[in-house]
Amino acid sequence: MLFPADCRVCQRALDKWTRVPICADCLQSPAPFQADYFCAVCNTPFLNAYPLDDQGVCAACRSGLRGFDHAASFGLYEGPLRSLIHLFKYSGMKPLARPLARYLERIVPEDRHFDAIVPVPLHWRKRWARGFNQSEVLSRYLARLSGIPVADGLRRKRPTATQAGLASAGRRRNVEGAFEARRGAKLTGLHLLLVDDVMTTGATASACAQALKRGGAKSVSLLTLARVDRRWRV
Repeated sequence: MLFPADCRVCQRALDKWTRVPICADCLQSPAPFQADYFCAVCNTPFLNAYPLDDQGVCAACRSGLRGFDHAASFGLYEGPLRSLIHLFKYSGMKPLARPLARYLERIVPEDRHFDAIVPVPLHWRKRWARGFNQSEVLSRYLARLSGIPVADGLRRKRPTATQAGLASAGRRRNVEGAFEARRGAKLTGLHLLLVDDVMTTGATASACAQALKRGGAKSVSLLTLARVDRRWRV
């Protein structure tokens, strides 16, 4: 459909017809993630350097709670980027996947080799209700931009309760054992790029990465559009 109405992000009138009701300024306005103190592995931001060791690694990564080897997010889950993700994910504006995938491409680590991109899977019931898996759509656009193929290597075995409102430990318990490598997926020795839209505590991504490694993957790096800023949460 074509939308001559107001921009759904800034509410200004659109001056031309477009596939999605978003103005060019809002599509280009999300800012890259920046922090003075952040973990060298999971990139979690902190208010100061106290939670980090001499190598700049946080306690969660030091204790082995992260299943992935590295994580990167384009921006924080706020402002225009949060609005764009919501419109893409919950309002069915799938054409937004193309500009959003360009943000993902900007944070693909240039010093690492990846054999395949693996999207975080939805349970079939949630996929049926939403009509698509946002991580899969993003992954396919990212594959076109990066030249890295998409591998359907992961399966969600069971539905999980919503993660909203759960603390870190509760989130880990909620997704424990929820994922497995797909039968027949050839993952042995591969360096994989796991793609999702938003990272909160990293519990879902960790469970996915652990499943991929049980399936034979050599390494798993996480790539998300945004991460929730938890620096002010106790």
